[in-house]
Amino acid sequence: MGVSRRGYGWYMAQFVDWDLAAATAGALGKSGPRVSYAEATDVVGELRRLTEEAAGHVADYTGLRAQVTHPPVRVVDRRDWAAANIAGLREVITPLVNRISGDKAPGPLTEAIGSRLTGVQAGTVLAYLSGRVLGQYEVFAGDPGQLLLVAPNIVEVERKLQADPRDFRLWVCLHEVTHRTQFTAVPWMRAYFLSEVQAFVDAAQGGEHLLERLRRGVATLSDAVKDPDSRASVLDLVQTPAQRAVLDRLTALMTLLEGHAEFVMDGVGPQVIPSVESIRAAFNRRREAGNPLEKAIRRLLGIEVKMRQYAEGRKFVHGVVDRVGMAGFNKIFASPLTLPRLDELGDPDAWVARVHGGPARATPAAG
Repeated sequence: MGVSRRGYGWYMAQFVDWDLAAATAGALGKSGPRVSYAEATDVVGELRRLTEEAAGHVADYTGLRAQVTHPPVRVVDRRDWAAANIAGLREVITPLVNRISGDKAPGPLTEAIGSRLTGVQAGTVLAYLSGRVLGQYEVFAGDPGQLLLVAPNIVEVERKLQADPRDFRLWVCLHEVTHRTQFTAVPWMRAYFLSEVQAFVDAAQGGEHLLERLRRGVATLSDAVKDPDSRASVLDLVQTPAQRAVLDRLTALMTLLEGHAEFVMDGVGPQVIPSVESIRAAFNRRREAGNPLEKAIRRLLGIEVKMRQYAEGRKFVHGVVDRVGMAGFNKIFASPLTLPRLDELGDPDAWVARVHGGPARATPAAG
């Protein structure tokens, strides 16, 4: 027997106050760069055009084409980005917490202050991220997902890098459109990703203990935004061997997807972006820089890990394409069984031998 829809929604209202999270993110988010209304309109229009241009380049370079209909790109500001992520998180967390909690009602302390406290903490984290994300393929925002481009952040970074605006915007679009292609050209990808998220929760030591750990995880992230000396880690939530096994699979998947996007943008870039070399060099310097607060938060949120994923994943994709060509690489998307295992990311030959059934053969790299 399941929880009634009324009871289920009531419990979730007690777990996190989503409206307060959105309000907090909006209140604490950084203001964007100074642009006139006409400039803002031009930026939005150009990002939409460049998204379509990038889609053609990505399809031609990778040989991957959308198999499902996807909504058009959304060009958003920082507040809208936070709201979209809150909506997505609400959709995925609601059924997960329902599964964990069953019919058990929250305790009086949780009912009184827990949801509001968690809402403020979640909003604080999203406010921080909203000023830094350039684009995102939002997997939780319905099937098959939604491509978001954060216009104020793109303009702010291109100005800081002194990059050619059109070149930088197309460069960003190449990366983000590749992520959209991964989920729309491979129709099982979204369901597989969500099933692994579900498996991670199922593998936890469930019940009230897990709910409290989820709360502590949000609190840990929020505290790090304010305290750069924090030594806590979101990995403190990973306690069971089964969870670690799922995390290994998720890490391998995300490393592949990030590395593939980097490989594609670097492969297409020189053909269509005249200033791509200077953009890449300046952007890499920006990634490596940062004040102590920035570095502490990036470590805690897993952004440092994400940076390593860019490099490790790109190296793996390059190694496979060198050995079996782009068509041979695309077998990686045949099924969840052909995705690379964590230990194969550093050994392209091992993946080629397992999936292609023989020793790697040299093939000219794409591009």
